[in-house]
Amino acid sequence: MFNLIYRTPSNVKNDVLSGTTVALALVPEAVAFAFVAGLEPMVGLYAAFMMGLITSVIGGRPGMISGATGATAVVMVSLVAAHGAQYLFAAVILGGLFQILAGVLRLGKYIRMVPHPVMLGFVNGLAIVIFLAQMGQFLVKNEVGDKVWMEGEMLYTMGILIAITMLIIHFLPKLTTAVPSSLVAILAVSLAVPLLDLDARTVIDYVKDMLPAEQAATATLKGELPSFAIPGIPFTLETLRIILPTALILAAVGLIESLLTLTLIDEITGTRGRGNRECVGQGVANSVNGFFGGMGGCAMIGQSMININSGGRGRLSGITAALVLLGFILFGAALIEQIPLAALVGVMFMVVLGTFEWSSFRIIRKIPLSDAFVLVLVSGITVAFDLAIAVVVGVIVSALVFAWKHAQHIYAEKSIDENGSKIYALRGPLFFGSAANFKEIFTPEDDPNDVIIEFQRSRVSDHSGIEALDALAERYQKLGKTLHIRHLSPECVQLLEKAGDLCEVNVLEDPNYHVASDKLA
Repeated sequence: MFNLIYRTPSNVKNDVLSGTTVALALVPEAVAFAFVAGLEPMVGLYAAFMMGLITSVIGGRPGMISGATGATAVVMVSLVAAHGAQYLFAAVILGGLFQILAGVLRLGKYIRMVPHPVMLGFVNGLAIVIFLAQMGQFLVKNEVGDKVWMEGEMLYTMGILIAITMLIIHFLPKLTTAVPSSLVAILAVSLAVPLLDLDARTVIDYVKDMLPAEQAATATLKGELPSFAIPGIPFTLETLRIILPTALILAAVGLIESLLTLTLIDEITGTRGRGNRECVGQGVANSVNGFFGGMGGCAMIGQSMININSGGRGRLSGITAALVLLGFILFGAALIEQIPLAALVGVMFMVVLGTFEWSSFRIIRKIPLSDAFVLVLVSGITVAFDLAIAVVVGVIVSALVFAWKHAQHIYAEKSIDENGSKIYALRGPLFFGSAANFKEIFTPEDDPNDVIIEFQRSRVSDHSGIEALDALAERYQKLGKTLHIRHLSPECVQLLEKAGDLCEVNVLEDPNYHVASDKLA
């Protein structure tokens, strides 16, 4: 029902219009995440502008939108509270350098190895997080300054405007795709509120509710161009000790969210982004943020989905979003402040409906129980804790399940050749999970004096496999028998150097195996 994906080619009109739509949706998100981190609203807006512009120009995924995000904002809270914004800017610069290093070392390719159930869990969990983040728009300050839920006429008005926004986004593409339905919905609701004299909360109302009472009266989103400044901190080892943990976590969280979002957009658009280039782009953008007073960030799945849904495919869409946002900050603050929150919430609700993999409910009973568990686990951890933790846990659990399953798959076909040697033609990988089963295959006491292990359809994967071979060779040696190992891959030969003269290794006919290639990135 809620199919938000249109595989349309990139063109200037689509990119400009979709970029303008994204810029409108960036404002409340950037402000909200700045408050989460304990920073001024303009720090979040500057971050959204610089992250969006730089990653769109030099990043590896055209059409993907970057900016200040909740995933990185929560990492910043403790550092800002304890040491202030200047230390955060230094940490953002250092985190950016780590991300550039990851791109130079070509680590972006490894995101391709994230299992599909983890990807499904990531998408579903993030959709729920985006939905829950919109609940903050339904909070208002009462007479004593406490935040309470909307009620009465204000709540009904908000709900009706959200519904109208969602209906326009859903049905307008059935009539015309000349303009992004999200942009039309935002403009229509923004015009309807003053014409009908409705009591609807606006973006500036939201900003005022986030600020202390003494600052709320003069609150504005108008700003100036960000200016260059070296963070005002002492350049000592003690400072490095303070900012290093935050910088490492920011770099890791930012890359994980960005690369997973890149992979998702690849699947949606049927195109291929470049993970290593995106690592460098994210790193440069974060480093520039630190020098120009921004809080940094990473890819934003919500705004990226708005862009893709609105027809944005090229780099121009992200560049337009960043420049239009800057235009709002410099010249159009009065206009952007009056946009009804309901319109932006309605857009994000449609993003939630389009992002969530509803097919999960249909396939969850048809896929292996372990995959279903990983899917639900990653979704739950993403909502309860953090995206990076969820993905790491999901990959670890998937790897352990894989290891357990493949530990049972090792076996050997036994035969005697014309020379009287016994051949064990091994099948399945030899690694930590299968080492115990591997040892049970052989019967040294009953074997002839010459034994050959054929590895043409097997491989040694880790140190546990090497140790298993060493132990087996020692058993044959104590019985005065000779063990030969044949047809190992070059990688296995390198691993088996520790075995020394216990094993005879024939490398003339060995096949080549490669787990990951830089071409994947």
